Amino acid sequence: MDSELINKVTWKIPNALALVGSAHGEEWNGMTTSWITQLSMEPVLIGIGVDNKAVTHRLITDGGSFTVNLWSSEDTRPFVKFSKPAVRDGLTLNGRPVSLKTTGAPVFDECIAWMDCEVRQAIDLGTHTLFIGEIVDAGINDDESRAAAMSDTRMKYGGVKRGGH
Repeated sequence: MDSELINKVTWKIPNALALVGSAHGEEWNGMTTSWITQLSMEPVLIGIGVDNKAVTHRLITDGGSFTVNLWSSEDTRPFVKFSKPAVRDGLTLNGRPVSLKTTGAPVFDECIAWMDCEVRQAIDLGTHTLFIGEIVDAGINDDESRAAAMSDTRMKYGGVKRGGH
């Protein structure tokens, strides 16, 4: 099978789009993710796929937690900005206000809903690690808005590795 076909097929998988918050000590990050799913009901487990070379990978590994921040489909601008390591300034990441909840990983104040997760397992799958976290805290800021999906943007992620990136 050729790479172009694999990319076209995998890019058709409906994916949520969210910001992942991570922290270790005073270092915080926010990262755009589209690889997120619920994996279990008892306990409630959430899985996210994170590039092994990403700052977020190191922070989740060292900090033992992550947050998943669902964003309104009406405001997808933050996702492009958070595709690179975030800049922390006080209680903001890339100028977006954050709060710390149960685990100490940042939660974005502007998200429509959030989950604060403690890592229960990490599985290295090659280019990415599947971090499996148990929800230990959660909240809804806007129960009316639809959560953003990859299809709300022109972004693409997945398939095969592209040369030189």
